Order: sequence, then structure tokens, then C-alpha cells
Amino acid sequence: MKLSTFNSKVAIWLTDAVSTMWCAYIFAAIALISLPAAIHLGTAALISWIAQTFLQLVLLSVIMVGQDVQSRKSERRAIQDHKMLIDQFAEIKEMNKSLQELLKEKGI
Repeated sequence: MKLSTFNSKVAIWLTDAVSTMWCAYIFAAIALISLPAAIHLGTAALISWIAQTFLQLVLLSVIMVGQDVQSRKSERRAIQDHKMLIDQFAEIKEMNKSLQELLKEKGI
């Protein structure tokens, strides 16, 4: 197996694993372990914990889940649009065929 193929498989596996709400819940639980120490150290440490630990750790998964949902919605819309355009194309072809036959009958 090529190294690039292996790396791609690992990257896809990790992305699939991290982009779940379950992963976000696990990250939140891990982050909450250090919350008491941050509270004990004071306001600056608590703000740092929120910004650097909780938000970065938890929002990573949540944002990835949101992007996945948006991507699936966009893909469904593109498939629907494609089907509609194919149907319209078939209808236009049929109308063109009918028009050509009519023009032939009229000798135009």
C-alpha cells in the first residue's frame, strides 16, 4: 500500500470519528476535568480555559458536524436540481421534435 493511500485512509477515518456529536460530548467531558483547576486559579485562568480548552476542543467537532449536515443538504439539493434539469431537457427535446414535425408538415 502506498504511503499516500495509507495517509488518506487515516485522515478520512479521523475526520469521520471527530466529526460526530459523540466526539464533541467526549471532548466536553475531557475539558470539564480541568475546569475546577481553572476556577481555582482565578478569572484569567477561567477565561483562558474557556477560550483555549473548551471552545477549541468542543467547537471543532460541532463545526465539523454542522459542515457535514450542510454538505449533505447541498448535495441533496444538487441532485434534485439535476433531476429537474434532465426532465426539462427531455421536455424541450420533445417540444423541439414536435415543432420540427409541424414545420415539415407545413413545408417550412
